[in-house]
Amino acid sequence: MKKKVPVLLASTLTVSMILGGCGYSKDDSQAKAKGDTSSAKQVINMVETTELPTMDTTLTTDAASSSVMNNAMEGLYRLGKDQKLVPGVAESYDKSTDGKKYTFKLRKDAKWSNGDPVTAKDFVYSWQRAVNPDTAAKSAYIMFDVKNAEKINMKQLPADQLGVKAVDDYTFEVELDNPVPYFVNLTVYPLFFPLNEKFVKEQGQKHGLEANTTLYNGPFVLSEWKHEQSFQLKKNPSYWDNKTVKLEEINYNIVKETGTAVNLYETKAVDRVLLSAEFVDKYRKDSGFKTTSDPTVFFLRLNQKNPALANKNIRKAISLGFERNGMINTMLNNGSKAAGGLVPEDFVKNSDGKDFRKENGKLAKVDLKEAKKYWEAGKKELGKDTIELTLLNSDTELAKKISEFLKGELEKNLPGLKLNVKVQPFAQVLKLESSGDYDISYSGWGPDYPDAMTFLDLFVTNGAQNKMGYSNAQYDELITKAKKEGSDVKGRWNNLSKAEKILFDDAAIAPIYQRGRAFLERETIKDLYINKYGPELSFKWTSVGK
Repeated sequence: MKKKVPVLLASTLTVSMILGGCGYSKDDSQAKAKGDTSSAKQVINMVETTELPTMDTTLTTDAASSSVMNNAMEGLYRLGKDQKLVPGVAESYDKSTDGKKYTFKLRKDAKWSNGDPVTAKDFVYSWQRAVNPDTAAKSAYIMFDVKNAEKINMKQLPADQLGVKAVDDYTFEVELDNPVPYFVNLTVYPLFFPLNEKFVKEQGQKHGLEANTTLYNGPFVLSEWKHEQSFQLKKNPSYWDNKTVKLEEINYNIVKETGTAVNLYETKAVDRVLLSAEFVDKYRKDSGFKTTSDPTVFFLRLNQKNPALANKNIRKAISLGFERNGMINTMLNNGSKAAGGLVPEDFVKNSDGKDFRKENGKLAKVDLKEAKKYWEAGKKELGKDTIELTLLNSDTELAKKISEFLKGELEKNLPGLKLNVKVQPFAQVLKLESSGDYDISYSGWGPDYPDAMTFLDLFVTNGAQNKMGYSNAQYDELITKAKKEGSDVKGRWNNLSKAEKILFDDAAIAPIYQRGRAFLERETIKDLYINKYGPELSFKWTSVGK
């Protein structure tokens, strides 16, 4: 959640979220521009670049869905101001001395939007459903530190053997296979949210696909969902902490073109919009102009199911064979910077306060001369003079521009390469990646929890997020060791560092940039929190002032 990110208007979240959308169609946006927040109505109008793939917390893998889930639903804990964990359904927890057992005390006033109480059984059901192989949850691996989770997912044990227990209605106990330093942080991710078993089973295949086939226990409810057009969140009157919630409505309109979104902002029809490069300088001095950096990294997946990409020299050539800075400065122009590796800068630090990225060095490089050498060597090994590949990307304005740039760069620098471009709606991109039906895919990943592992365990052999046929036994072993070394901080750090270097020695992926974002936001909006990991936006404490 984090999550696969869409390429936004200007590049926003997990690659897909442009942050926002209003509950009306583009055609009548002018008529509804009266929703001007200067009246101090507790309503915010936003834009989003993509349809929500699902509202089933077990099945989500994308940033757009998880951000909405974070506001319409709630797990044991959530992120508050300054990335601090604050109680959600849990009031408190105790941890055993060996760090392998957690006991959460749940609040008794948490309710589902149908009036049912939220109980420990809802967490037991949800977590068992997440690791059950029949559910086919792509993010199930994030739960593998829970006792027996991986064995259940591999069909070696039944789901009821998962290390979770409802001691009573309001006491939820979790056993882990090994200590996990960031375990409570994991609970802000939708996979760990509770589910009402009776409701989920009543909805069957429709669960999470419509506003009324989804149940809510968060600050808001998804009150309307017009597929491919708009969706709306309304304040949840049955939320346990509803007195804290100021907003009455959050309206999202799906808008894929930045120019259209900016026009909506100018007419006061929307209140927040991400800016693509051509708008950054124009609005830099605007009172609503803001920038932010985040630990989301964009990269090319090189699918080794393709015979050409199974060749290491070909992969190395592609990774080294295109300029990053020109694209970043002209197409993004928003504070993004070239990625030095898979793990981003300013994300995790060791016990000595040293940044992982700086410690592990710059692994992603550009060297056009070396790229050509690897390319010719690869072609020779394959016995080919020409190679034809297809680049898969989403259909937003920015994604299309980036695809054309990469096509031009790689075809120019790698003689004999023909790179076709295939653009698809974001949800379809996710499906094609999951089925391995692509050659090269333009991908983004934002962290689900504050640890380098959230990036590095993506590419273990047959991992749910691997999606590209990559396999290295030494890499797998280092990741496994790091997961078991919860209390050995130094050993864990070293193993994760070695694993990242192997990934680049193998040229498994080609990192491009770490995202920065420039956006316009009404000065009337107060306390809209942008999370660095897990779901991106938190509206629980947000208000509109005059």
